[in-house]
Amino acid sequence: MGEREPSLPDEGMGGTLELGVDFETTEEIKVPERLIDQVIGQEHAVEVIKTAAGQRRHVLLIGEPGTGKSMLGQAMAELLPTESLEDILVFPNPEDENMPKIKTVPACQGKRIVQKYRERAKSQENIKSYLLMAIVFMVMIAVMMQYSTTNFLMGLFVIILTIMVLSNMRLKTSVLVPKLLVDNCGRGKAPFVDATGAHAGALLGDVRHDPFQSGGLGTPAHERVEPGMIHRAHKGVLFIDEIATLTLKMQQNLLTAMQEKKFPITGQSELSSGAMVRTEPVPCDFILVAAGNLDTVDKMHPALRSRIRGYGYEVYMRTTMPDTMENRRKLVQFVAQEVKRDGKIPHFTRDAVEEIVREAQRRGGRKGHLTLRLRDLGGIVRAAGDIAVKKGKKYVEREDVLEAMEMAKPLEKQLADWYIENKKEYQVIKTEGGEIGRVNGLAVIGEQSGIVLPIEAIVAPSASREEGRIIVTGKLGEIAKEAVQNVSAIIKRYKGEDISRYDIHVQFLQTYEGVEGDSASISVATAVISTLEGIPIRQDVAMTGSLSVRGEVLPIGGATPKIEAAIEAGIKTVIIPKSNERDVFLSRDRAEKIEIIPVERIDEVLEIALVDSPKKQQLLGRIRSALPLWSP
Repeated sequence: MGEREPSLPDEGMGGTLELGVDFETTEEIKVPERLIDQVIGQEHAVEVIKTAAGQRRHVLLIGEPGTGKSMLGQAMAELLPTESLEDILVFPNPEDENMPKIKTVPACQGKRIVQKYRERAKSQENIKSYLLMAIVFMVMIAVMMQYSTTNFLMGLFVIILTIMVLSNMRLKTSVLVPKLLVDNCGRGKAPFVDATGAHAGALLGDVRHDPFQSGGLGTPAHERVEPGMIHRAHKGVLFIDEIATLTLKMQQNLLTAMQEKKFPITGQSELSSGAMVRTEPVPCDFILVAAGNLDTVDKMHPALRSRIRGYGYEVYMRTTMPDTMENRRKLVQFVAQEVKRDGKIPHFTRDAVEEIVREAQRRGGRKGHLTLRLRDLGGIVRAAGDIAVKKGKKYVEREDVLEAMEMAKPLEKQLADWYIENKKEYQVIKTEGGEIGRVNGLAVIGEQSGIVLPIEAIVAPSASREEGRIIVTGKLGEIAKEAVQNVSAIIKRYKGEDISRYDIHVQFLQTYEGVEGDSASISVATAVISTLEGIPIRQDVAMTGSLSVRGEVLPIGGATPKIEAAIEAGIKTVIIPKSNERDVFLSRDRAEKIEIIPVERIDEVLEIALVDSPKKQQLLGRIRSALPLWSP
């Protein structure tokens, strides 16, 4: 099937969606055996992982959660050879028991060595048994030859004392039994160790505390040594997500282990007897796959990041991929992979897969793109599968996916739904009539949940003799505050008079969740102009858009969830930036409930949002003559 531009007119409105492959259920879709071939949409990262595995390079993966960082780490472990795997043993040191010796041998030889030592130790233990039997026999003979209560008690005392002495007596050969620290026998692939969130002992190794340190009752030092994750990952992959959460000291130790490819094990607690023990350096020749978000880079130890950058690769994980037939086929494969990986849900019909791809389009955030936050998408797949199982279906159908998307709403979406319902009940959100200085803005909480954000403005005489101010209330971020300040430039330009005589108060009503970004700029400008001119704003209109100082309406993010929030609030018309027109994905039934009007300039916003009146036409004339972008 040849590829073509996938953005068909009906695809965003519930029509048939082309997937680039013919199938009835995902049972027919072949799932690749190797993990590296199951990674979707991260072609650059896949090539880096393949190269890094061949050359044993470290990798830093930076990107949003759920984009496949952990999967790439596991895939690298599959690509590493298993012939070089080794077992690591720890032996007692006769010269200094607090410095056990370390030895590496090829995989599977470690168990055999330990078994040989145990057999020798067992033969020595048999000597104790024979000695005990001999003493018991002699005591019994002595008591029988001259029986008395005193002799009996004395014989019993001798037997008990003998048992205690023999149980605590260590023969030299029994002490020399080594401990197998790392066992790689029988591994089909190189080790993959997820050390995310590990504490120092778990990551770097530790020595257990010995409460019996004297009198011959103590446990030998080498038996108390515990390997760290860096040692278990020897000849394999050490994966650490959110690596910046490690303390600087742990990052320094990790850097040392990467450089030296060996790291001694010592007790991590200064109050423990294990702090007295320090082994010889233990091999830890691992490949580090570190992961995190963008802020991870700033919080990482500079030397550790320099080591990765100088001896490896840094990769930024993509959050979207182009909406092509090839990538749609990959999403079909993704659904089949999730079904196989879960093992408890049925396969999906074609119609059900279409809905998953539609959701990927919607979450992509802009036309012509599909989301790569596949962990969240996989959650919908599993929820739909659970619903189908509950209904006793053989396959997951479209209605199950739609029900899953409703049931598995994220917390932000549930909060947004409650917010809209609650504010409508108490008339904080109004959808009828007209009011001066009050506008329905739109915002996003989380990543995919829209809310209607009522904004009010009033104008009062300036409290300062020097200049007026724009006073903003509501839980706003810095970018949002700056956007409000920028609105004053347009007002000064069209007003043609000094507005420093006024204080302009702008309130974001009941913004329990912080508002960040400048997508409320046109809403603030509309509210302020309305209150300055005394012209009401239609309450059945909501709007979103950034505003330049030249009066341009600039693109914003989250167009689709914002429009969905307006629909749920009962609003009839939504104003969005012209450049976001192709970013809207609505089902046919939702699209019929709302009129979406794309705009390019602030005068277009006001023409739609303000209630018709002669004052409105005069205002628009003044604004259009003042704006440098307007042309008749």
